Amino acid sequence: MTSLASLDPAARDALHAKTREAYEAFKSRGLKLDMTRGKPAPEQLDLSSAMMSLPGNGDHFAEAGDDARNYGGLQGLPEARALFAPMVQAPPAQIVIGDNSSLALMHDCIAWALLKGVPGSVKPWSKEDEPVFLCPVPGYDRHFAICEALGIRMLPVPMTGQGPDMDVVEKLAADPAVKGMWCVPKYANPSGETYSDETVRRLASMETGAPDFRLFWDNAYTVHHLTATRHPLADILALCEEAGHPDRPFIFASTSKVTLAGAGIAMFASSPENVRWFLGRSFFRTIGPDKLNQLRHVRFLKDMAGIEAHMEKQRALIAPKFQAVLDALEARLGGTGAATWTTPEGGYFITVDTVDGAAQRTVALAKEAGIALTPAGATSPYGRDPHDRTLRLAPTFPSLSDVKAAAEGIALCILLAGLETEKAA
Repeated sequence: MTSLASLDPAARDALHAKTREAYEAFKSRGLKLDMTRGKPAPEQLDLSSAMMSLPGNGDHFAEAGDDARNYGGLQGLPEARALFAPMVQAPPAQIVIGDNSSLALMHDCIAWALLKGVPGSVKPWSKEDEPVFLCPVPGYDRHFAICEALGIRMLPVPMTGQGPDMDVVEKLAADPAVKGMWCVPKYANPSGETYSDETVRRLASMETGAPDFRLFWDNAYTVHHLTATRHPLADILALCEEAGHPDRPFIFASTSKVTLAGAGIAMFASSPENVRWFLGRSFFRTIGPDKLNQLRHVRFLKDMAGIEAHMEKQRALIAPKFQAVLDALEARLGGTGAATWTTPEGGYFITVDTVDGAAQRTVALAKEAGIALTPAGATSPYGRDPHDRTLRLAPTFPSLSDVKAAAEGIALCILLAGLETEKAA
């Protein structure tokens, strides 16, 4: 299609009228579609239906003979830690198995750091003048929400396609007020990029102003491939130890998008010192995790090969939905300059950048047409996108037919909002 920038006023007006007519026709269909959150579809959850009967009547003893029905086992069953060690890239002894939500573990770590500090802290973070976190943008809105709720100031860092801009990170991290950084290092939420080896090495080796600086390494999508290609991620735990900063990474992962979202398993991994700190704090919070669910996962997934085979079934269900969105964007917007978008090879999202100033209008137009989108600005700290251009699309939950319909409508909304913005300018 012709670039919007190359159109003369008459041609632009004609395209606006044509697009508006197509939009009104779409709106008249009265659809109710939701592309807001990256939730597994019912068909994905069905892949784990066999777990509902596991570990089975009488099958409640761990390999060491412990009764999984009872209290205790704060760190998690050894066999569960061994199962997920390759996925988390950590030795089993340096993994803690929690309940279903890795976000809860992240929240706990920040809350404990504020109250008590972390290994290497001179005092609790809450006693500092103003603790600060670095936030790659576009990023995960729930990370930002934790910081905002707990009074941690956020500084945005641009993404580059290879991870965060390390020149910016290294400059900002020299400030002692900067206590941490959010990272979704593989198939990032929402850009889909995987941190390059160089990026991971620089994160591991950089000098920081705060001796208790932590990388909150949210490896949520480590096994969530959308293509046959497997993108390796450098081992942050090993690289930090090699660089003399063994306590720097707090690693988080879960099976919430692997097995059952509401009944998955969350994981924390780090240095031996950080694991002792985590378990010391956890002692006052719980008498033990759900070990029956840990056994359930061990019985169902068995080993890393089992995890990979299961995720291939997941890929078969969701990859066509991603392709449907990409096809619709290309068909309606390709060559217009009205938007650019990612082509993710893993993860749960597609990021679309409209022309500056058109994202909020796109979301409003979509709402009028019966399509719910994540609010514009959600991918930036405090919900404020200074360019008003970034949208996060989540195609996993709706059916394929609904995704196709929603993608058609979204592309129309983006084009119409872009034309309106260009005209207003």
